Amino acid sequence: MNSIEKKCKKYERSGIATVAKRVGLYPYFKQISSEQGPIVRMEDREIIMLGSNNYLGMTGNPIVKEKAQEAMKQYGVGTTGSRLLNGTFQLHVELEKRLAAFLGKEDCVAFSTGMQANLGAISSLLSPVNDEYVLSDELNHASIIDALTLSKIGHEKKIIYKHNDLDDLQEKIEQIPKGKALIITEGVFSMEGDIPPLDKIVSIAKKHKAMIYLDDAHGVGVLGPEGRGAAAHFDVTKDIDILMGTFSKSFASSGGYIASSKTICNWVRHHARSFIFSASMPPANCATVLAVLDLIEQDNSYRKNVLQLSDRMRKGLIEAGFEIGNSTTPVIPIFIGDDILAFRVYRKLFRNKPRGIFTNPIRPPAVPHGKELLRTSYMATMTEEIIDEALEILTTVGKKMKII
Repeated sequence: MNSIEKKCKKYERSGIATVAKRVGLYPYFKQISSEQGPIVRMEDREIIMLGSNNYLGMTGNPIVKEKAQEAMKQYGVGTTGSRLLNGTFQLHVELEKRLAAFLGKEDCVAFSTGMQANLGAISSLLSPVNDEYVLSDELNHASIIDALTLSKIGHEKKIIYKHNDLDDLQEKIEQIPKGKALIITEGVFSMEGDIPPLDKIVSIAKKHKAMIYLDDAHGVGVLGPEGRGAAAHFDVTKDIDILMGTFSKSFASSGGYIASSKTICNWVRHHARSFIFSASMPPANCATVLAVLDLIEQDNSYRKNVLQLSDRMRKGLIEAGFEIGNSTTPVIPIFIGDDILAFRVYRKLFRNKPRGIFTNPIRPPAVPHGKELLRTSYMATMTEEIIDEALEILTTVGKKMKII
C-alpha cells in the first residue's frame, strides 16, 4: 500500500473526526434545508443560526435575489473561463469600479474566492529577488499563511509578530531594512472578533516605509461609515496600501477582491496565478454584490442593527460569566479550552428543544491549542427576541456543562 493511502487509512480509523463520529460528537457538514436566515431548518427542526457570516442578512433580501435572477437570465449561469481569456463580463468590470469607489481606492481586482484573493495577491507581490520581508500577525487567516508559503521569499523573511502587539511589531520591524517590509493584518480577526489598532500600525509602517496589506473580510459591511471597513473606521484608508475582502460575508455571495492603486492592481492581474488560472465569478454573484452595495450605500440601518444586536448578546454573555475575549464586533467567541468539551457543548446547544442553536466549534489549527472555542456570529435580520432566546439557551447549557 502506498504511504499516502496508509496515512489516509490511519486517519479514517483513528483520526479526531472518526473518534468524534463514534461518540456522536462530530459537528461538521451539517445540512441546512432552508434559506440561511436567523432561523434555519436543520435535521427537520428549527435552529437559531449563530454560525453564519451573513452579517447584514442579505442572503434572503428580495431585492438582492431579484438582481441575481436578472443577471442569470441575461448572462447565463457561468463564465466558463478565466478573466484573462474569455471570462471577463461587463458585470465584472462594473463591480470592480463600484468597489474601488466604495473603498476609496483607485482600482480593484475581483477573484473567484476570498482565499484565492489572498493566495494570488500576496504570493505574487512578494519577491525574493528584491530582498522583501513580511510581518504577519500570529492569528492571521489560513489563506494568508498559505499565501506566504506560496511566495518564494525565504523562511527567515517571514516574520510573525504577537497578536495585535505593537511593541513586538516595532521591535521586529526595526531589524528589517527600511522600504522592504509588508505588514499583514486582519481588519476583524475571524475567530476572536477583535480589531487591530490600525492607526498605530500605520504610524509604525510610515516610520519604516513599510506597506500595509489589510484582510478586511469580516470588517467591510460592518465597520466604518456606510460599512466601508476597518480602515475607514480608523480613518486611515489612504494609508492602507492594499485592502482585501470577500463577498461571502456581508455581501451574501461568493468571491473576493483586492483594492489598491492602479499600479498594484495591474501587477496582480498579470501575475496572480489564482486569478489567471481560475474561472471568473458567475454573473449572479457579481449582481448580488452590486445589489448589496446599492442597499448599504443608501441605508445604514443594516449595519446599525447588527452592531446593536451583537452588543446586546456580548453584554449578556459577559454578565452570564462566559469568557469571550476582546470581541467588539458581530463575531463573539465563547472560549472553552478543550476540543472534546467544545464538541459536547455544541451538541447540547444543537439538540436543545424546542429550538436548538447552531454554533461553530473551532479547534486547532484554526486556533492555538488551549484556545478551543465556539464561534458565534450575528446578523442584522435577527430580533432582540431571538437574541434573548439564544442567550437563555446558552446560559442554561453553559451552567449544565459547567463552563460558567
